[in-house]
Amino acid sequence: MCGIVGYIGTREAPEICLAGLRRLEYRGYDSAGIAVVNGDQLDQRKVVGKLDNMAEVLENNGISGTVGIGHTRWATHGKPSVGNSHPHFSADGRIAVVHNGILENYQELRASLQADGIEFKSQTDTETMAHLVAKHYDGDLRAAVCAAVKELHGAFAFGVICADSPDEMIAVRRFSPLVVGLGEGENYIASDMGAIRPETDKVYVIDDDEICRITRDGVEITDLDLNPIEREVYTIPWPADAAQKGGHKKFMHKEIHEQPDAIRACLAGRLSDADKPVTFENIGLSVEEIKKLKKVVFTACGTAFHAGCVGRFLMDKLARIPAEADLAAELQQRDPVVLDNTLCVIVSQSGETADTLEGLRAMKSKG
Repeated sequence: MCGIVGYIGTREAPEICLAGLRRLEYRGYDSAGIAVVNGDQLDQRKVVGKLDNMAEVLENNGISGTVGIGHTRWATHGKPSVGNSHPHFSADGRIAVVHNGILENYQELRASLQADGIEFKSQTDTETMAHLVAKHYDGDLRAAVCAAVKELHGAFAFGVICADSPDEMIAVRRFSPLVVGLGEGENYIASDMGAIRPETDKVYVIDDDEICRITRDGVEITDLDLNPIEREVYTIPWPADAAQKGGHKKFMHKEIHEQPDAIRACLAGRLSDADKPVTFENIGLSVEEIKKLKKVVFTACGTAFHAGCVGRFLMDKLARIPAEADLAAELQQRDPVVLDNTLCVIVSQSGETADTLEGLRAMKSKG
């Protein structure tokens, strides 16, 4: 997975993008890049390695602009290199794209674009999107992104800027996470709320196949046919410093030592006294539905699966409800029998593990 950020406002975009990328470095750290609209052109800086390298480049050879996008990469297509790092540009250098996800049909699209005379400069799937947007662009950047997205198969969250549309930024997603942060005279995009939490606590959480036109003064959300979508503003409930290391050298070290506080926070307001009933408000299930549960299935991948195993143990021992824990990749392959009143609990640290999301969709399809 990778991390994307974007900013449009009156302040310097490179500084804000770099700060946001530092909070997303857990999502990828083999290369990074930032692109901005600078007058009537796009400027960019890209580096291999951690974000300290990007900070050094910006300090010694900076770029300036109040509209920009940034990316920190974990390579999937193409080796870690400056050429393969994001943002990727269209052939004329007028459109820049950052991407988190995997485009499953990029090879077919790439071959078609090459047949039209487009010369590719990287080994990535993402560069395909930059050329597709340019192919469809006729002065309306949002419409061009919509047309390009309709040709794609796979998972993605994109941030797009254009030198010929200097007062807007476009963002779109399918299966990969995306939020739009709301400020006063400025707005943001990010893969994760934590990336922009120090800037704002107000966000829109974007759903699949929704596209956003973001300006300094507002955000328009539509579907891919440009039908308007109304969305409630979500207020991030945790403080800005919660996304920081808090004096710990590594995030994992912080997470290990925060476990007692995390458990207390989860139970706060629900289990205040051993002699009082548990409060089940706002968990998406009524007390009656919980009482009818016949089975609980935990599914996840990696270390999240280990958490699911703990959940299975607690469900069996404390709730006395039969439970199982499945690796998400195996769950969808074995086509499980799902009985009435079965609860499936999806566990994911990132919220975008591909096999886990496929397991979620598989279980939902069974009712």
